[in-house]
Amino acid sequence: MNKVLDLLREGSALSTEEMANILHMETSEVQAAMKALQEQEILLGWRPVFNPNRPESQQTAHAVIEIKIRPQVEGGYDRIADRISRFPQVESCYLMSGAYDLLVFMEAESLQAIAAFVFERLAAIDGVVSTATHFMLRAYKEQGYRVDAGTLHSDKPVVSP
Repeated sequence: MNKVLDLLREGSALSTEEMANILHMETSEVQAAMKALQEQEILLGWRPVFNPNRPESQQTAHAVIEIKIRPQVEGGYDRIADRISRFPQVESCYLMSGAYDLLVFMEAESLQAIAAFVFERLAAIDGVVSTATHFMLRAYKEQGYRVDAGTLHSDKPVVSP
């Protein structure tokens, strides 16, 4: 199973037959390993990686939000982090060390929608002390992949306020 997991981490879009050939395993063994990874909630899913600098991909706005919170008596940081991570706009939510407590990656249809979400939803949560929102203007690398260098010649940001 560890060999299958290592191959999945490389990000290749391979069929179970191709994985079996690479790993010198039977297809049924790879399928069983994949099923076990899913049942043990090690493999939660995967997505294709899109080039955010391509016009076809620019349907949404992305932001990183730093959140300082006051831990709750019962549940500490976990209760607030769980509540925040349940919002569909939130792609990722991490407990951090340093100047802020939670780091949130989010996506919405516009910069204004992100701002409204932070103001109306995140900042209104009991225990949230402050937020700092950073809008992503241009990607140079996405999930381990360098994006199309041909789109990087312009000095104009992909997203303009």
